Amino acid sequence: MLTAMFLAALVLITVHSQETEETITYTQCTDGYEWDPVRQRCKDIDECEIVPDACKGGMKCVNHYGGYLCLPRTAQIIVNEREEAAAESTSGRNNVIRRTPADPQRAPPNPTHQIQCAAGYEQSDHNVCQDIDECATGTHTCRADQVCVNLRGSFSCQCPPGYQKRGDQCVDIDECTLPPYCHHRCVNTPGSYYCQCNAGFQLASNNHTCVDINECDANNPCAQQCYNILGSFICQCNPGFELSSDRINCEDTDECRTSSYICQYQCVNEPGKFSCVCPEGYQVVGGRTCQDINECETTNECREDEICWNYHGGFRCYPRNPCQEPYVLTSENRCVCPVSNAICRELPYSVVYKYMSIRSDRTVPSDIFQIQATTIYPNTINTFRIKSGNENGEFYLRQTSAVSAMLVLVKSLAGPREHIVDLEMLTVNSLNYRTSSVLRLTIIVGPYAF
Repeated sequence: MLTAMFLAALVLITVHSQETEETITYTQCTDGYEWDPVRQRCKDIDECEIVPDACKGGMKCVNHYGGYLCLPRTAQIIVNEREEAAAESTSGRNNVIRRTPADPQRAPPNPTHQIQCAAGYEQSDHNVCQDIDECATGTHTCRADQVCVNLRGSFSCQCPPGYQKRGDQCVDIDECTLPPYCHHRCVNTPGSYYCQCNAGFQLASNNHTCVDINECDANNPCAQQCYNILGSFICQCNPGFELSSDRINCEDTDECRTSSYICQYQCVNEPGKFSCVCPEGYQVVGGRTCQDINECETTNECREDEICWNYHGGFRCYPRNPCQEPYVLTSENRCVCPVSNAICRELPYSVVYKYMSIRSDRTVPSDIFQIQATTIYPNTINTFRIKSGNENGEFYLRQTSAVSAMLVLVKSLAGPREHIVDLEMLTVNSLNYRTSSVLRLTIIVGPYAF
């Protein structure tokens, strides 16, 4: 700050006394100067020495002609020697660099001549003042936790990045309390910070943003199927498997344990699937149900004099001529006792052989077989009865008409088993004519309910 700069002016006042020949001269100098009675001229006043605390705010005081300057402590003042001659007193000379105007007739200065440099400067090999790098020479006064920054004629102690000055100390800046730098989480560290992401995310290249990790592409953790979702993933299993408790691995689903009705006969569990099997004499149909194999059509093992009869779960061979003495075969499965034979008078006139198959544990009551007269005579009465084979009462014969009756299963039968039931039709007329016919029914109960 320039406070004053004036040129000196001299005012002479001469007073002549009439009583004496003495002459008195009064002198007056402009502001910033005072009269030098020895040299008989005005000289500059050094305000920097006489004015207490002339400069504020850490500025330095530099005396100048008729006043003084308040300048930064690093400022460099150059004063020509011609101008300096106009003032005899200059305060703070160690802050002033004197420069003599170039004179072509004057010889170059002596390189060994010592010049006086301002604080923070030193004489170079070229006889000029150059800045002293206090940071490089180690002459600075910065603390160990501060960074020295060289300035022209001085230096500055600053805090390293991530720190701020508080008094004369450097304290850490908590970047995490400032406007959000991080996408998810911010972790403060001495002089810095870093960002963290939630599970399932990773830092992007800018080290601030969090992007989803595709776990299925990076390192598929799932045993079978992996589906990426934001911040995580889910595992799924192929058909026939189910997720284990860790939600990653897959365990085989034992379909056979989930239901006892999944297969008609037997369920066999396999890795990831199951299969149904059927007992001997059956084949799998539709993957789950069992169907009887008609061995009489596929593999007939009966002799030529035998007929093959298929039943549920197997087959049997029966003689083509089932007649026993004194009966003779008259047609397929029909045996007749000749009238000419006296023995036949006490025997049924005919015996017809029939075969049928039922499943084990069939629902009861159930109509299973119908018997009907093949020849109808006028003025006759037909009655039906179970002649033999019903010792345990499994069957009941219900007459449905004058010429027919229905065999009813009243008790469930378990197989495999063979029942031979003789069903008799007794015919009588008004002339006391009496005859009977027998239907010998062979019932084969299969081993299973299918």
